[in-house]
Amino acid sequence: MSSEVFDCIVIGAGIQGSCTAYHLAKNKQKTLLLEQFVLPHSRGSSHGQTRVIRKTYEEDFYIQMMHESYELWAQLEREAGVELYRRTGLLVMGPENGGFSRLKATMQRHKIPTVFLEKQEFSQHIPNVNLADGNGALIDTIAGVLYADRALRTVQRLFQSFGGVIKDGEKVIDIRPGAEVTVTTGSGVYSGRSLVITAGPWANTLLTHTGLQLPLKVVKINVCYWKEKIPGTYSVGQSFPCFIEMEPKEGEYDIYGLPSNEYPGLMKVCYHMGSETEPDERDKQTDRGDIDILVRYVTRCLPGLVPVPAVVESCMYTVTPDHNFVLDSHPTYGNIIIGAGFSGQ
Repeated sequence: MSSEVFDCIVIGAGIQGSCTAYHLAKNKQKTLLLEQFVLPHSRGSSHGQTRVIRKTYEEDFYIQMMHESYELWAQLEREAGVELYRRTGLLVMGPENGGFSRLKATMQRHKIPTVFLEKQEFSQHIPNVNLADGNGALIDTIAGVLYADRALRTVQRLFQSFGGVIKDGEKVIDIRPGAEVTVTTGSGVYSGRSLVITAGPWANTLLTHTGLQLPLKVVKINVCYWKEKIPGTYSVGQSFPCFIEMEPKEGEYDIYGLPSNEYPGLMKVCYHMGSETEPDERDKQTDRGDIDILVRYVTRCLPGLVPVPAVVESCMYTVTPDHNFVLDSHPTYGNIIIGAGFSGQ
């Protein structure tokens, strides 16, 4: 056991844990970041080249969080001298009589820069997308793409530059709470005055050691890329925006897409839910019901894409019952902080 006592130990070096560790180290906290897999890896929820960033949420608290989030990403870009965000805009479509109208009201209340598109002008502004009857459309003009892999590498590099320590390939096998929390991995024993658990799909496995379980469900997401019939039709270079189709059918989850970027000629279009899986056996889950939904959607609404996915990759969401985050201290141990259930938000 090391005699060194850290101010904080962070378990899980995905984007949540890595950003947490970076801010701790930047604020002169002696911080250890533990990761069970050798970095970089594609076993969790933070890999891949792109994610959507937006202020387009129905809930006021997310919009308030996003104001600060945009500032922090811009600050990180300046500090690292690396581009992490590209503004593309976000097209949101949905039934006028559903969540879309609530979203519209929230956007107006918070004065988010938004363009509202009328049905008759839609195709002029957004070619190669068919707007369903009864749907409204708006564009969040400051939304865009975050370069996910690049962001993860950048924040980990800055964390280390502030004196932070990363130990990857070290799976946590025990946690002993106390005034000093003791964390045991397959390679060592570490002590910290506080502990942050940001372990994504493995959150409940770790929380078992602290006598707590959260209502978390782990699902496998099929990340699908679709070939453009004419290369460039839906590309970031042609100023095609990210998009979200809200509740395409009763009882279905949102569908979202990002302009072709990481794989030239291929557009990412995904279903915002998957089938339950065990995180250590992710690919045993072979359900393709979500892909069937996407095939029907692409055929109907994105006529410039070949309606069969050209590439299918895997990711995991850790989902709470209401699809909102768990960001809180442990109910028994105030020096253990939990970030979990980010639900693909």
